[in-house]
Amino acid sequence: MTTIVSGALLDYPFHGKVPELRRDVLSRLRTWYETARITRREKRNRVPVELHPLKPFRPLAPHDLPLVFITHNDMAILPYFLRHYRALGVTRFICVDDVSGDGTREFLQRQADVDVWTSPIRYSEARRGRRWREQLFEIYGIDRWYVNVDSDELLIYDGCETEGLAELIRLLEADGCQRLAAPMIDMYPGPQSVAPSAEDGMPWQFSNCFDGSGYAYAFDKRGIMLQGGPRKRRFGEDNELIKYPLIYWDRHCFFGSSPHRPLPYQRNFSPYWGVLLHFKFFINYREKIAEAAEGKQHYNNSEHYAAMMSELRDAGGIDLAGEVSIPFRDARQLIELGFMSPIDYRR
Repeated sequence: MTTIVSGALLDYPFHGKVPELRRDVLSRLRTWYETARITRREKRNRVPVELHPLKPFRPLAPHDLPLVFITHNDMAILPYFLRHYRALGVTRFICVDDVSGDGTREFLQRQADVDVWTSPIRYSEARRGRRWREQLFEIYGIDRWYVNVDSDELLIYDGCETEGLAELIRLLEADGCQRLAAPMIDMYPGPQSVAPSAEDGMPWQFSNCFDGSGYAYAFDKRGIMLQGGPRKRRFGEDNELIKYPLIYWDRHCFFGSSPHRPLPYQRNFSPYWGVLLHFKFFINYREKIAEAAEGKQHYNNSEHYAAMMSELRDAGGIDLAGEVSIPFRDARQLIELGFMSPIDYRR
């Protein structure tokens, strides 16, 4: 087991397997105190948000594996998104549609396994969607596992081609883990990029490359921090990349000040890592970036989108391919490169 100094920057991807973290008593106490402090604040300040279902919905059954997501004008990627997670064993999709106008809402309403909700407030007013998610967890039931992602994020983990999420959850529970850590790895078009077919294609056929290096991670009292990737390389963004797309939600859980380090913080030091392939630069990225820059619904009034919009105006597109670009192949490739942890399903 490796002793890691809190706050020390380390290279990612890992050189070898995911490091096992030894945290001393003082580090654990700091995490416990921070959890207690922020949890009190969240409970004190929590105000339910208004949400309305667009059609009657049925409660979750014990065997259901639900996925909660937020979408806005994502019709270009949603068919692939649903196909991917259905193949992983998701049985119910629970969505907040943030005033889409491109057919997204109508498409989702036609899906028998999708519940669509709307709200009179926008994404930024809902603390970048965090209040919506917390409210939906309350409505559909706590003390259960949820997949918790955005509509441009596809979860990849060791064995995902053959092993469903239910089997992964079994292993997490066996090891006392309540969360799967996964960095958002930006995917972007490179050589041999092609538009995916509607019938059996996937988004990584078009956004087919990712940065193979140039990331750094650290541990602090709230969990894992990880930054880097093509947006940092090209636009200087310091976005947090770590998320927990598979999470056991109970009465102790809140998103706090960030979706990247949810409460309780003790659960964020997961030894299991997957990857969220992040398709911000999919076939409609020009329109999505322009909309985000104008709408100002994202962090710091969409400051980073404004920088990308400036390049779009000057060059007509954003070419992120470079020396560190690697064509995506499959989950095994990401394990070999050290982006995520191997999983032994034979246990």
